[in-house]
Amino acid sequence: MNGPPVAAATADPLAGWIAPHRTALLVIDMQVDFAAPQGVIGQYGVDMRLVEPALAAAQRLTAAARAAGTPVIFVGLVTRPETDSPAWKERMRRRGGDPDVESALCRAGQPGADFYGPTPLPGETVIEKTRYSAFIGTDLDAQLKAMGVDTLVVCGLTTECCVDSTVRDAFHRDYHAFIAVDACAAYERDLHEGALKSLDLSYAILTDTDQVVAAWEPA
Repeated sequence: MNGPPVAAATADPLAGWIAPHRTALLVIDMQVDFAAPQGVIGQYGVDMRLVEPALAAAQRLTAAARAAGTPVIFVGLVTRPETDSPAWKERMRRRGGDPDVESALCRAGQPGADFYGPTPLPGETVIEKTRYSAFIGTDLDAQLKAMGVDTLVVCGLTTECCVDSTVRDAFHRDYHAFIAVDACAAYERDLHEGALKSLDLSYAILTDTDQVVAAWEPA
């Protein structure tokens, strides 16, 4: 997947910056409703071909993280009527949409909320969120601190929405954020590229799956 130029980083400094003892891999919203042809977004007729390479790259990242002993944290949207955002629903209504239909994304207990592509292994951390950012209304920050983590490698969906929101919040909480650009995707290429350009400017360092995997390989 094409995107903004990846920040220059040799293997040596990157290996220190994202060393397994200080780093967690965040896999954001790679779920049926967002990533699978049979999910809600796919059923809207959205072309899912831009998502497929990101899923494959995220599979490689999770395998490399596990082999290196880097914690893998799966973040997923799980919605329920009682936790739906009134502001989100009203915004959708004002834009002419149907908030009740849109709120059906990733409903608790439904197949659409299941992870798709990389999936958690027994014992791996799973964070359920109700907003775009993985830090809002969750204990993600506390869990990362308990692990001794100060650095995040981030992948997931979508680049301009939940990846963007999570990375910005991570930076504001003093985490070092690295984005694997080929393991993220949006449904429109320009949204993906624009979000990465903005995040690279102020919040994160851009890298890719090959660089991360090489950094996590044993010396």
